[in-house]
Amino acid sequence: MKLTLKIWRQKNAKDAGGFKSYKLDDISEHSSFLEMLDTLNQQIMNSGDEPIVFESDCREGICGVCGLVINGVPHGPGRGTTCQLHMRSFKDGDEITIEPWRADAFPIMKDLMVDRSAFDRIIQSGGYISVNTGSARDANEKLIPQKDIEKAFDGAQCIGCGACVAACKNASANLFTAAKVSHLVVLPQGKVERSERVINMVEQHDKEGFGSCSNQTECEAVCPVGVTVSNISRMNREYARAKVKNFFNATRGGDKCKK
Repeated sequence: MKLTLKIWRQKNAKDAGGFKSYKLDDISEHSSFLEMLDTLNQQIMNSGDEPIVFESDCREGICGVCGLVINGVPHGPGRGTTCQLHMRSFKDGDEITIEPWRADAFPIMKDLMVDRSAFDRIIQSGGYISVNTGSARDANEKLIPQKDIEKAFDGAQCIGCGACVAACKNASANLFTAAKVSHLVVLPQGKVERSERVINMVEQHDKEGFGSCSNQTECEAVCPVGVTVSNISRMNREYARAKVKNFFNATRGGDKCKK
């Protein structure tokens, strides 16, 4: 395959950046997209130039580290992460545009690499439980209805890649935040911090500079693991519940965020 690649190059966070075109010949259709970028980088280094910076780790669709906007679509055509995309999804002679995630909360560090530590801070603000469940056997002795398990797994499968943010016109991380809130709140072990968790995580989401939900479900459409927007509805209900509870606790002199 012969390809023309238009790739975003940016020296650092302060640099304006811009697109640069590259030509590639003899790319196998069986190559992964990241292997194609590896080949391009080898070609660039052979010519004495600086290689393109992009992120990858497991290259198996597990870690969520890889993430590129390919021809305007986060992770590119098909369903899966960038590392799961193969060159057979393109045609000989195609021009492919490659960009980083675009969001104020994801500042570009260099070329195609962005800083997604905002996600870490959202999780740190409330994505945990304080219940001592004992050993694995003790924890499993608490029976949970299958429907609750499925709801919890829908949120727990989020890999934090950030495609939802890149797809949203408002650069919202509501799907990510909702997934982290939702998978804990439907389980009995997550009930203790139920109210304070959703308030802390939603407020941290806004503090990081992410936008509001557009209600157009672009996030669900590009999610490589299929997290659904029903989690956002659950998070909104939990947030409203926690705020009302805080109001009544305050007016009655009770403690905030107590169940």
